[in-house]
Amino acid sequence: MQSVLVTGGAGYIGSHACKRLAEAGYDPVTYDNLSTGWAQAVKFGPFEQGDLLDRARLDAVLAAHRPVAVMHFAALSDVGQSMRDPALYWRNNVCGSMTLLDAVTAAGIDAFVFSSTCATYGEQDGVMLDEGCAQQPINAYGGSKRAVEDMLRDYGRQSGLRHVAFRYFNVAGADPDRQVGECHRPETHLIPLALDAVRGRREHLTIFGTDYRTPDGTCIRDYVHVLDLVDAHVRGLEHLLAGGDGGVFNLGTGRGFSVREVIDAVGDVTDAPVPVVEGARRPGDCTALVSGSRLAEAVLGWRPQRSDLRTMISDAWGWHQMPGYSA
Repeated sequence: MQSVLVTGGAGYIGSHACKRLAEAGYDPVTYDNLSTGWAQAVKFGPFEQGDLLDRARLDAVLAAHRPVAVMHFAALSDVGQSMRDPALYWRNNVCGSMTLLDAVTAAGIDAFVFSSTCATYGEQDGVMLDEGCAQQPINAYGGSKRAVEDMLRDYGRQSGLRHVAFRYFNVAGADPDRQVGECHRPETHLIPLALDAVRGRREHLTIFGTDYRTPDGTCIRDYVHVLDLVDAHVRGLEHLLAGGDGGVFNLGTGRGFSVREVIDAVGDVTDAPVPVVEGARRPGDCTALVSGSRLAEAVLGWRPQRSDLRTMISDAWGWHQMPGYSA
């Protein structure tokens, strides 16, 4: 069985990726420092605790497991935090990724799947974003991810490392088998926050900004189911292992929903109103981010299967009702 190193494999998206890799016949090796991940989410392969900035630990793990490829999710991803403490994001996301790339290339690994973000595009309202759009991030999170994309291109030219980078949009939903799901401390994502408010785990959900230039005044985002997202990552991995060229791919549905539309859908799915209060805009938030994903379909054969809004909310709602769930 071929092993794949999954950085951040104890986190929300990484744990779903490990499950999908195991289903595809790989041995996913989770590498995570547990700063935001959960040890109990590591269920589908070996666990190696370590930090991206620890080169000696990375070298030892790569030598022990000899992975055929790396799937790199580990990163800080709170936009608001990145505005308050940009140095933290450059140190963790950029310096950590550079240390990882040095270890990977020294180990002779030539296939690398990178979890990037639509935040690299910045504020481009009214534009259906595709891979040819200019990258002009407006926060340190997006800037750090763009920097890693640049590094991957440069490392590739120098060492032969081939990579696929996925710029994905808002990830939602959970494993319908309820083996893994979404759980952050603190939680910052809209759908789980709304579900927590429905369950009484928080007094209310705050809408950050109601004066955006959108039909209802709230931000618009393109949501993609976490299972569809990790399916694309496995397709990208197998594309590289089959000798395919690397590339950059958006992952989204091409349909955006406003914050108020998501809140209404949560109320419909749970048959309960979401208590809300209105607040000021958050620094670093774009008005609208909606994806075009034709390239992923053309090259990788990827099409989202579970990314309708009600399915994403229903799957997340099932996870939130699991005994022992905590946020």
